[in-house]
Amino acid sequence: MSMAATTVKLEAELLREIRAAKPARQTLAAFVREAIEHELLRRKLRAAAEQYRAFLDEHTDEREELDAWESAPLASPPRRSRT
Repeated sequence: MSMAATTVKLEAELLREIRAAKPARQTLAAFVREAIEHELLRRKLRAAAEQYRAFLDEHTDEREELDAWESAPLASPPRRSRT
Protein backbone atom coordinates (compact mmCIF):
# COMPACT_ATOMS: atom_id res chain seq x y z
CA MET A 1 0.00 0.00 0.00
CA SER A 2 1.49 3.34 -0.94
CA MET A 3 0.80 6.53 0.92
CA ALA A 4 -0.01 9.77 -0.80
CA ALA A 5 1.46 12.98 0.54
CA THR A 6 -1.35 15.06 1.97
CA THR A 7 -1.42 18.41 3.69
CA VAL A 8 -4.21 19.24 6.08
CA LYS A 9 -4.51 22.72 7.48
CA LEU A 10 -5.59 23.00 11.12
CA GLU A 11 -6.53 26.00 13.19
CA ALA A 12 -3.91 26.85 15.78
CA GLU A 13 -6.19 26.04 18.73
CA LEU A 14 -7.12 22.62 17.32
CA LEU A 15 -3.46 21.87 16.64
CA ARG A 16 -2.59 22.76 20.26
CA GLU A 17 -5.34 20.44 21.52
CA ILE A 18 -4.17 17.58 19.32
CA ARG A 19 -0.57 18.00 20.44
CA ALA A 20 -1.69 18.00 24.07
CA ALA A 21 -3.84 14.88 23.56
CA LYS A 22 -1.41 12.70 21.62
CA PRO A 23 1.13 10.47 23.32
CA ALA A 24 4.56 12.13 23.54
CA ARG A 25 6.25 9.42 21.47
CA GLN A 26 3.66 9.50 18.69
CA THR A 27 4.03 11.81 15.74
CA LEU A 28 1.30 14.27 14.91
CA ALA A 29 0.75 12.58 11.54
CA ALA A 30 0.43 9.13 13.13
CA PHE A 31 -2.00 10.42 15.74
CA VAL A 32 -4.22 12.11 13.16
CA ARG A 33 -4.06 9.07 10.86
CA GLU A 34 -5.08 6.80 13.75
CA ALA A 35 -7.92 9.12 14.76
CA ILE A 36 -9.25 9.14 11.20
CA GLU A 37 -8.97 5.35 10.95
CA HIS A 38 -10.92 4.98 14.21
CA GLU A 39 -13.63 7.33 13.01
CA LEU A 40 -13.99 5.51 9.68
CA LEU A 41 -14.18 2.16 11.46
CA ARG A 42 -16.80 3.56 13.87
CA ARG A 43 -18.92 4.70 10.92
CA LYS A 44 -18.61 1.32 9.18
CA LEU A 45 -19.62 -0.53 12.34
CA ARG A 46 -22.57 1.81 12.88
CA ALA A 47 -23.75 1.24 9.29
CA ALA A 48 -23.38 -2.53 9.74
CA ALA A 49 -25.40 -2.40 12.97
CA GLU A 50 -28.15 -0.41 11.23
CA GLN A 51 -28.20 -2.93 8.36
CA TYR A 52 -28.42 -5.80 10.84
CA ARG A 53 -31.25 -4.09 12.70
CA ALA A 54 -33.12 -3.63 9.40
CA PHE A 55 -32.48 -7.30 8.60
CA LEU A 56 -33.96 -8.35 11.95
CA ASP A 57 -36.97 -6.10 11.39
CA GLU A 58 -37.61 -7.80 8.04
CA HIS A 59 -36.91 -11.36 9.24
CA THR A 60 -38.99 -11.94 12.36
CA ASP A 61 -37.97 -15.61 12.54
CA GLU A 62 -34.34 -14.56 12.88
CA ARG A 63 -35.35 -12.00 15.56
CA GLU A 64 -37.18 -14.73 17.51
CA GLU A 65 -34.15 -17.03 17.35
CA LEU A 66 -31.92 -14.21 18.56
CA ASP A 67 -34.33 -13.43 21.41
CA ALA A 68 -34.34 -17.11 22.42
CA TRP A 69 -30.53 -17.17 22.38
CA GLU A 70 -30.30 -13.99 24.46
CA SER A 71 -32.69 -15.36 27.08
CA ALA A 72 -30.86 -18.70 27.41
CA PRO A 73 -29.39 -19.26 30.89
CA LEU A 74 -25.78 -19.40 29.74
CA ALA A 75 -24.41 -18.40 33.14
CA SER A 76 -25.55 -21.63 34.74
CA PRO A 77 -24.11 -25.01 33.83
CA PRO A 78 -26.12 -27.12 31.41
CA ARG A 79 -28.39 -29.81 32.83
CA ARG A 80 -27.02 -33.31 32.51
CA SER A 81 -29.34 -35.78 30.96
CA ARG A 82 -29.88 -39.06 32.76
CA THR A 83 -28.92 -41.87 30.52
